[in-house]
Amino acid sequence: MSGERCAGRPLFGGAISSTFPVRFQVLPRLPHLPPCEAAASRSFTLYCAYRPDVSNIRQVPDHQEVFVDPARDESLIFELLDLKGEVEDGGSALWFLRDIANEHDAGDNLVVEHSGTIELGGLRFGDAPAVAGTAVGQLAISKGRQGREAQNIVRLYLANIRLKNAATDVVITAYEPLLINPLSESASAVAAGPAVPAEQAGCLAMSEIFKLAVMNFNCHQQTPVELEYHAPRIRMTNM
Repeated sequence: MSGERCAGRPLFGGAISSTFPVRFQVLPRLPHLPPCEAAASRSFTLYCAYRPDVSNIRQVPDHQEVFVDPARDESLIFELLDLKGEVEDGGSALWFLRDIANEHDAGDNLVVEHSGTIELGGLRFGDAPAVAGTAVGQLAISKGRQGREAQNIVRLYLANIRLKNAATDVVITAYEPLLINPLSESASAVAAGPAVPAEQAGCLAMSEIFKLAVMNFNCHQQTPVELEYHAPRIRMTNM
């Protein structure tokens, strides 16, 4: 197992926190976005999250926290979204996974590998520990405005924590590249072809990073709606 250093990281002004490797760099936050602009931001955020020069990319909207490791083309994203009340708790993570795939025009190639739950160590609802729904799948997606000819194969890990007292769906996603297309912009940051295994690179596997981030998720304020950077929590649509 990798001995890489992990640390607690404040999110959304410190109202929320999680833990993951320090090699993940935070992307800067946007000023408050009108809903029409925020609604177009998810696909651009994912495009930005893989850029090799983090200092020169566009910022991300204030209902998201995005952390990236450009050297491995990996990203970890935390989102606060309006609660999808019509979606059943037991299937919410899988619903969000399919929703993201559809947003990236990848619904026809999504392969669901797993769905289940993770008990959160640091967050409790009354006397009971909080439980996050989880889903994992493989899909082929392009970056930004690149077409299907530049699709990469990625594994997407997703957790959904439902904060019903705040009418909020917390969605945590981790992106692990499996196969980099030589036509993809990712190829300028990492070599085209199969991704270097984490163990070979001396890093924690993305599956372990995801589990660490979810299990150590915690709220330090009564509800996320008190966040300093609160913005409309909406589902993103593709650009």
